[in-house]
Amino acid sequence: MSRSLSAVQAEELHKSILGYAVAQCLETATSTLRAELVLGVDVFSAEKAHQYGQLLEKKWKLEARNAELESQLKCAAPASNRQDPTTWIPTSQPRLHLESHTDSVNCIAFHPVFSSLASGSDDCTIKIWDWELGELERTIKAHTLAVRDLDFGGPSGAVLLVSCSSDLTIKLWNPSDNYKNIRTLNGHEHAITSVRFLPNNRSDRNLLVSASADRTLRLWDVTTGFCVKVFKGHSDWVRSVCPSDNGRFVLSSSADNAACLWDIQSHSPGATLTLIGHDKAINCCAFAPPSSYQYLSSMAGSSTSVPSSNAAEYYATGSRDNSIKLWNADGKCFTTLLGHDGWVNGLVFHPGGRYIFSAADDKTLRCWDLHEKGQCVSIIRGVHEGFITCLRWIPTTRTAHGQNRDDSCSPVSVNNHNANGNFRCVIATGSMDKKVRVFRN
Repeated sequence: MSRSLSAVQAEELHKSILGYAVAQCLETATSTLRAELVLGVDVFSAEKAHQYGQLLEKKWKLEARNAELESQLKCAAPASNRQDPTTWIPTSQPRLHLESHTDSVNCIAFHPVFSSLASGSDDCTIKIWDWELGELERTIKAHTLAVRDLDFGGPSGAVLLVSCSSDLTIKLWNPSDNYKNIRTLNGHEHAITSVRFLPNNRSDRNLLVSASADRTLRLWDVTTGFCVKVFKGHSDWVRSVCPSDNGRFVLSSSADNAACLWDIQSHSPGATLTLIGHDKAINCCAFAPPSSYQYLSSMAGSSTSVPSSNAAEYYATGSRDNSIKLWNADGKCFTTLLGHDGWVNGLVFHPGGRYIFSAADDKTLRCWDLHEKGQCVSIIRGVHEGFITCLRWIPTTRTAHGQNRDDSCSPVSVNNHNANGNFRCVIATGSMDKKVRVFRN
């Protein structure tokens, strides 16, 4: 009989079948298969077998999901009648409800390639979910105190997960090796509240930035684990940090009521720009993508268009004064968005550029239309039963190149040029109610 599988494919299938037998504790079948396939414990350990068994089970679930999606596709409206991704906003009902944490969910992060979503909690764990299937894949006993923030990123072709905690540590995890902890970074002197990989496609420059209650930001070399720079300028707890799409600039927000822009290439440890205007602590901040520049330029009353190659032209901040402020590159606040009845804890720009989303202690997810001068066009109430603590949009894989603010060449995310709808519409929230909600088109 002719073989339809290659030798490698056949071997992988055999291992998966054997792994499933091991996982199901089918001792007779396991012994027979090990003998027939010449896969003894010394060659194919029980731990490895369990991993393969999980893969086989997941494969069938994915097949069922594919069948369901194909059925939906047949009944779907013609492409000409489908909603343009650039105008998509979440509906009132999340598609997935993820529940397993035993304490407040503080942070969430999407894998840039696979359908994995990580969540971190006051219960000191990280949970990895399949947001396509809505299933919990694994629980990582990550830290000795609360997990405060998470992010996927790192070397090109070798995505890592980073976490930070109130236990003063930053940890790197390898998703391709069962989320093994590959490095722990020490240096901050107080709780670490935020951490982000800096976007970059250069294999010799893998960096991440962290923010802490010790009032500093630190820049780390992912490869060596060394702290390569310390940024000082805030006078109180630094609450959040956000890198620009080209990895050149970092925006931070603090309990000192200010946000700061930092140039990581600068020889000075001080901030390049300080944004003053909020009455209370600033919980979150975000760079506007170039797809938003046309709307923000109009709102700011600018008479000249801003080149999309400029990576740090407009910013947004969310505060405990219940407001969202939009700023230009001169540090001027040109719009204040009012409507939330609680601390604003999460901000994210729609990749299409027209909208900005916010989440707050008032348990609402709000959408603001920049084309309509920042008018609130959608309020989703009761998303969670507790305060909403975090908000993330699924990232787009970084493959394009662009220019820095000073016109020097640097890799840049394709998020910069997504006004044409080349992105996925998936957004997630986490809450003090211990749950994660996922919205998708």
